Amino acid sequence: MLRTLAMAAAAVAIAVTTLGAVPPPAPKPLPPAPQSYLGDAAPDAYKILPPAPVAGTTRYEADRTMFLSTRKLKDSPRWALALNDDNGAALLKDMSCALGVELTAQNAPKVMSMIPRVARDASRATNVPKDIYKRQRPFLVDEGPICIARSDFLAKNPDYPSGHVTYGWTVGLILAELAPDRATEVLVRARAFGESRMVCGVHNMSAVEAGRTNGSIVVAGLHGSAEFRRDLEVARKEVAAARKAGPAPDPAACAAQAELLTSPY
Repeated sequence: MLRTLAMAAAAVAIAVTTLGAVPPPAPKPLPPAPQSYLGDAAPDAYKILPPAPVAGTTRYEADRTMFLSTRKLKDSPRWALALNDDNGAALLKDMSCALGVELTAQNAPKVMSMIPRVARDASRATNVPKDIYKRQRPFLVDEGPICIARSDFLAKNPDYPSGHVTYGWTVGLILAELAPDRATEVLVRARAFGESRMVCGVHNMSAVEAGRTNGSIVVAGLHGSAEFRRDLEVARKEVAAARKAGPAPDPAACAAQAELLTSPY
């Protein structure tokens, strides 16, 4: 038996030597990064936004007051919503109540292809002023809990303006155009999505306000793109068809969310 196994092993060794080792499968290439709509044609957000607050000014002290006063929201339902809103990738799903339907790759493929491109434009509008101002996040100035885990990446990523808010308000404005009869509900949800960064304690109030301005800057620039306008018309038809086909989100869950979105801090 041992001899038979040894002979079999030798045969395998000879075969491997003769044929060569089987190479591992080549890794699948990564999909190309989505191209922005605007590129260098984007408005200069750094020049348009007001400067980041500096120590000793009224805006700076207002930011500190808001951070400290909103720490009382820890473990509240609004805190839980802020934690949920940290996942920007789920924004379209989180807009389901506001729109009256959940948009997916199946019922709105054009919308889903537009969002990553819009996100690139929003990132560019955010990163340039962030890198120039390098403003610290509020939890690095004053003590207080935040709704997500602290990390070196978060601490080293500047505060002003908020990228989350820029992206959320950009998408909110676009969705409001795609479903104008639901524009109020959509923009209320987009506003709350941005304010979740302040509730969470990871952005100052001024960074949230600047993020909304920034999103408006991005959308104004997008409307100067003929390609974006063409895609928007296709997306408009998709959203209308998706809303007609349904299903609509759970009314009770949507009512509870709507009440939370208007709760005072």
